[in-house]
Amino acid sequence: MLGVSKLSEIKQRFIKTGSLRLSMGPRLFLFLIVLVVTMLLGIIAILLLTGTFTAKLNTHEELIQNKLSFTWRNISNQYGQLSVESVDLATELSKSIEKRLQEQGLEVSDLQDHPELLEALIAGEYERALFSLQRSKSSGVFIILDATVNPKLKNAEASRAGLFIKNMEPNILSSSSPTIVLLRGFPNIGRSNTIPLHTQWSMEFDITNASYYRIPMEAASQQTLPLSRLYYWNPAITLPGTSEEVMLCSVPLIDSKGNVFGVCGFEVSAMLFKLSHLPDNRIYNRISCMLTPVSQNTFDVSQAMFSGGYSARNVFADNQLLHFKESQKKSFFSYREEGGDSFLGFHTSIELYPKGSAFSHEDWAVALMVPTEDIISSIANANYNLALKFVLLMILGIIVSFFLSKYYMRPIKKSFDMIKSNGLIETPKTEIPEIDDLIEFLSLENESFQKKGEEDPSSVVLNEFLKNLKTLSPAERSVFNLYVQQYTAKEIAAKLCLSINTIKTHNKRIYAKLNVTSRKELLVFINMLEEAGKKFHC
Repeated sequence: MLGVSKLSEIKQRFIKTGSLRLSMGPRLFLFLIVLVVTMLLGIIAILLLTGTFTAKLNTHEELIQNKLSFTWRNISNQYGQLSVESVDLATELSKSIEKRLQEQGLEVSDLQDHPELLEALIAGEYERALFSLQRSKSSGVFIILDATVNPKLKNAEASRAGLFIKNMEPNILSSSSPTIVLLRGFPNIGRSNTIPLHTQWSMEFDITNASYYRIPMEAASQQTLPLSRLYYWNPAITLPGTSEEVMLCSVPLIDSKGNVFGVCGFEVSAMLFKLSHLPDNRIYNRISCMLTPVSQNTFDVSQAMFSGGYSARNVFADNQLLHFKESQKKSFFSYREEGGDSFLGFHTSIELYPKGSAFSHEDWAVALMVPTEDIISSIANANYNLALKFVLLMILGIIVSFFLSKYYMRPIKKSFDMIKSNGLIETPKTEIPEIDDLIEFLSLENESFQKKGEEDPSSVVLNEFLKNLKTLSPAERSVFNLYVQQYTAKEIAAKLCLSINTIKTHNKRIYAKLNVTSRKELLVFINMLEEAGKKFHC
């Protein structure tokens, strides 16, 4: 019985191995997947070490710095040009008004004593003012004389006669046909020149809090400087009786004897500033530009000019101070109002006055900023897109690995099929050296096994199995044949149109007649018969 025990040991080892084995195809597929994942993780590690994921922040910083440089240059050119033209206008007006008064035997110091001359004097400068407005492409031009029409009125000390002409469409594209209105001045000037009065028209200027009038007048009275060192840019204000924010460039009017008798200059309205310096919002929808006074790392937002689809001023309803700090060199400035929103961006100083000016001590800056959440969101989206590309690349790698493993295993599987179909009687050639060597080796071993088959006790068991196979009934043989073809009990029931209970009944009889205990053991016998070269008919 030594042969029977040995055969039983072989059967148990075969069953155990078969339940745990993993074929070459899946093994190769898993190996390729591991290779793909390892390579992708290596690439991600390299990108992390080289700072590629954090480089997006540097890209944003460089982009905003470039935009700021372009905006700063445009603002500097615009304000510098208006400063020059304001000085030229003041020079021309001072000479013209002084000449007109001298023709009547008066000096500029006599203006306050002759209010009846004011209307004619101002009307005579209308054409000059209108021409200067159109040439400068500003939003308004003004002349304020140190005199009032009626000195006896209640608030005469805060009222000054003058002229303020506004261009209601300061956009450069429509400058060929501007809409000119009279904001301040005698109504007869508007009627005689066929220009309408502004809806917020007033005949004289209210200088109660008019720093654009008081400051340049005082500077000219106290210092003997040329006009090019006396012009003054007033921070953004809302003119009394109006609703629009403006910046005014004021130059004192001085006669040949050094008497100061008023101011003149040009206006930059909030609308003109926005149209002239609207930042490119294709990348940042809420980017904003600001021209603002600077003091001790603080912007006074209430005195700033803004441009952009999203105005930062909307955030600072309670506190008009915007504090900023720089974390690292060349990195984003952080702008924040206490308890309010935060912004990231850059600013750079801008010189509104030349050296030696009476107001050169004032610091101004041009700032370009974006809400912090927008920058963070943009960086997160960029990294998300990069991560998505890695995921897609990994999926592509898995798909390629699957087809490569299939392609690699195809000739091997074909070779095994040839061996199964021909047995080892003939020695097929597969053109794969390793498999051909294996087939030749197995063929030699098979010949040796067949010579010893009659002496091997296992042959007795196999012959007994073949003998018992002939005792199966036709119905049982039909079920057995389907087991040989690797069908399951459920599949056999469907194929023979029988119930599963009937199949189970046949199974019990087949197992009893063939002396096996399970389908798996039955298949082991069949495999052993095939390997031993013993033929049986299904």
